[in-house]
Amino acid sequence: MVGVVAVHADQAPREFDACLEEFAAAARAQGIPGELADEVLAGLKFQPRVIELDRAQPEFQQTFAAYLRGRVSRRRVEQGRSLLIRHRELLDGLAREYGVPGHYLVALWGMESDFGGYTGRMPTLDSLATLACDGRRSAFFRDELITALRLIERESLEPAAMRGSWAGAMGQTQFMPSTFYAHAVDGDGDGRIDLWRSPADALASGANLLQSLGWKRGERWGREVSLGDDFAFEKSGMGQPRPLAEWAELGVRRADGAALPLADMSARLLLPMGHAGPAFLVYDNFDVLLGWNRSSSFAIAVGHLADRIAGAGTLYAQLPERDVAMATAEMADLQRRLADLGYEPGPPDGILGPATRAALRAFQLDNSLIADGYPDERTRAALTR
Repeated sequence: MVGVVAVHADQAPREFDACLEEFAAAARAQGIPGELADEVLAGLKFQPRVIELDRAQPEFQQTFAAYLRGRVSRRRVEQGRSLLIRHRELLDGLAREYGVPGHYLVALWGMESDFGGYTGRMPTLDSLATLACDGRRSAFFRDELITALRLIERESLEPAAMRGSWAGAMGQTQFMPSTFYAHAVDGDGDGRIDLWRSPADALASGANLLQSLGWKRGERWGREVSLGDDFAFEKSGMGQPRPLAEWAELGVRRADGAALPLADMSARLLLPMGHAGPAFLVYDNFDVLLGWNRSSSFAIAVGHLADRIAGAGTLYAQLPERDVAMATAEMADLQRRLADLGYEPGPPDGILGPATRAALRAFQLDNSLIADGYPDERTRAALTR
């Protein structure tokens, strides 16, 4: 695709209009009817707020405990259980067709839009155009805007009715245009796909996406587990899969103390709050949830919410009522210190991701600390020294 003029938040609408003119030519070159491109793009407006939100970085990263409490609430669990019953026939049919149990679909529905209660108010096409004409991630959003135009043509969507998140995610499943185009399906049989107003379309589309991402029929996402007192925490992390039998030999048990299932499955151990917090063994379907959203906190929350909707209780591990969030700037400084010492935490983005956790485990092992990949006070003090 040809380049598009970059427009920044402090530039006049004239530059945005020039960008759209160049984009219209590129859209025609990719097969978008000229009349459609001209009509839709002519009405778009630059959204400074979208640029602000795209640039915004939280001063503090939300802790796992706060994230989980906010998303797996009693109200959401109860509503999810009610909706699981209400849509039982539809969900059972989707489970047979796609292999995804209904409680996972309802959990994702709840996580993405609070069961359709809030799908976003930003004008989708304006948002996509603003980001497509911005220099930071323009290539990605140019492709998404092209796909949105294809959706308008294929599904006869009304551009003004397309509203969603500031980044262009739409409907009760919060699909980006490319995901909508490739994976959304007609779940209610009315001949059209409406992810905004049709729960059946949203749930069926979610099932289709999970199946395409490799969902394994008959398997769980993972489970909460308990660890022995002398557990070797350095064996945790997404990059260290082991058979369930080996985890059992290492002293890992179900959270209620029962033995792990005798299954020929591989799992990884995640410690989102370090050795003092809950522990989870996650399976291949956890990777599928990461394919929906790359956040491990999101994937754990979806799995736990799905379990709760299906009738399970709360976590066995106690989450702290008040836990202190680490400042983003402090995390970025920690990453730079790790890099200076020869470890590989990834870019100093202030986010505690898999690479940073692996670097922390290596540093902790080298300094006789509990190697759980979590930046507790002792680890931060050692890094400072």
